[in-house]
Amino acid sequence: MGELTIGAFARASRLSPKALRLYDELGLLAPARVDGTTGYRYYVEAQLPRARLVAWLRRVGMPLARIGEVCDLYETDPPAAGLVIGAYWARVETETAARRDLVTFLVDQLSGNPAGKGVEEMSEMAMSEVAMSEVRMRYAAGSDRGLVRPVNQDTAYAGARLLAVADGFGADGARASGAAVDALVALEQSVRGADVLNGLADAVDRVNRGNREGGSGESGTTLTAMLWTGSRLALVHVGDTRAYLLRDGEVSRITHDHTLVQSMIDAGSLTAEEATSHPQRALLLRALDGSADHARPDLRLHDVVPGDRYLLCSDGLFTVVGPDDIRRVLTTAAEPADAVSQLIALALAEGGPDNVACAVADAVTV
Repeated sequence: MGELTIGAFARASRLSPKALRLYDELGLLAPARVDGTTGYRYYVEAQLPRARLVAWLRRVGMPLARIGEVCDLYETDPPAAGLVIGAYWARVETETAARRDLVTFLVDQLSGNPAGKGVEEMSEMAMSEVAMSEVRMRYAAGSDRGLVRPVNQDTAYAGARLLAVADGFGADGARASGAAVDALVALEQSVRGADVLNGLADAVDRVNRGNREGGSGESGTTLTAMLWTGSRLALVHVGDTRAYLLRDGEVSRITHDHTLVQSMIDAGSLTAEEATSHPQRALLLRALDGSADHARPDLRLHDVVPGDRYLLCSDGLFTVVGPDDIRRVLTTAAEPADAVSQLIALALAEGGPDNVACAVADAVTV
């Protein structure tokens, strides 16, 4: 099999010579031979499938580090590589939707009269804003040690603008979860309007730095919280605490677990049913544990409709109480406090193997 010069290989692979030199330096696509005298790079046709895969993945925006992992997997298990690409793109679409919500929010905040809006449309927008301004939150929160754990490391909070649940872990987990919620409680009175997502991101960053500087051992916390802006709920989420929405009788999960088993579900290598008994089901990929790599939160804005009911909870609830029971309680409990007490009671009735925390809020018209 003949060798190809870098120019010929670039044309065949649809990659530029400059890109090929970069990928060689990064160890992503090394040439078959480098001339010891001239330094010229030579490739062989057998390298074209990997090179073309690199080109395709770059076109969809996959980071170079991830491309290397996919290409290595492709050479041994092409179907598995396809599943990883699918999971990556599903994540991109989720993050794009979150950014779309943010753009809409910023336009609403910064544009008094968005371009292209007619008088009739602006009137409808004004009426909608007036209607949303009459929505308030009715709320409750609770937490329980459970029947097995020696201490309660979960923290739950519900206030006029904030719902938050944090699940601490490690020797200093109770302090970590409490500090995370306290940092967000401080935002209830201080952050408004377009600053809300920045405020949430800054608070999470401070909490994570605190865990790095003042924590003991392998300690940290997960966190899921929603801050009411007056027309939307701003969501911040790290780890495997969850947020659910009951709307029109249907319950949907509006957070995505940052766990190993969830990544395997996304990749198609594990079913949701298999995940419940997987030996590494508790392994977190993201948490506020002092590590900059693990602390990146999901941030998004969520539209609110009068009549919505929101549940935030730790894994001490949803790992032992099934979705049908959660839906039944959310649908039938008259008040948020009733829902919280009933959900915790269900977790305890299933043996209470973990701490459990819940926060429930209803969007009601005044």
